[in-house]
Amino acid sequence: MPDPYLVGLIGNGVTPSLTPAMHMREAAAHGIGYAYRTIDLTELGLPPESVGDLVRSARRAGYDALNITHPCKQLVIGHLDRLDPTARRLGAVNTVIFDHDEFGEPEAVGYNTDTSGFAAALRTGLPDAAIDQVVQLGAGGAGTAVADALLSQGVDRLTVVDLDAARREGLATQLLARFPEARVEASHPDKLAVLLAEADGLVNCTPMGMADHPGLPLDAGLLDPHLWVADIVYRPLDTALLGAARAAGCRTLHGGHMAVYQAVDAFRLITGIEPDAARMLTHLRELAG
Repeated sequence: MPDPYLVGLIGNGVTPSLTPAMHMREAAAHGIGYAYRTIDLTELGLPPESVGDLVRSARRAGYDALNITHPCKQLVIGHLDRLDPTARRLGAVNTVIFDHDEFGEPEAVGYNTDTSGFAAALRTGLPDAAIDQVVQLGAGGAGTAVADALLSQGVDRLTVVDLDAARREGLATQLLARFPEARVEASHPDKLAVLLAEADGLVNCTPMGMADHPGLPLDAGLLDPHLWVADIVYRPLDTALLGAARAAGCRTLHGGHMAVYQAVDAFRLITGIEPDAARMLTHLRELAG
């Protein structure tokens, strides 16, 4: 049997994350050893800027890979040897693979599976949903990856809504540079009534709905049966937004789909083995329950 894989997760407050258990359960199903450890900056009392030292320490300790989450997805880039095209395009990394270059020298390579994860979640979770016009709430790091996924899947008009004018305008400008044929606009939440009346779908990329950010990211009265509604929050799986959307007659997509598919892509990068996405989604439901 090959040596077991050693993987870590770096970020703030990651100790309760379900990602390690998802990876290890899938590895067990394939009969391979897989140890996945959390490296919680909050518990360790470390600043986000320590991510470079942690990456170097992990390499020396024999780690095969790292997953990177908030708030280190941009900070880690300067400490890597190479980025894959998607991570370079997005300016964010959520997976680091310790490998060797063509000359046999060790290298740390950064990837981003968030955007491919949401794209797969949308294709499989809402396979026949209309995607001509979509409204996205939130223009932060997760929103950047989701917006990229939406446009790559063929969304014609994407409106990015955020209270922070600089952030929403900045993301819209970046997206237009990458997708010049698309219509990308930035807007304030007070325009949601007009925007949603014309939209096919709504995606929540804000923290609202998480256990420590309870509540709705918008007025539930704005939800209409013609909309599909997706949330990237997966703890809990059934957020207040999704409950309100179902009550309004909307089709919904919970955040577990994105969590699973980004983990599917990361697992494949780490092991070279094709994971079973349906099995991992079942694992997530069990773990979240």
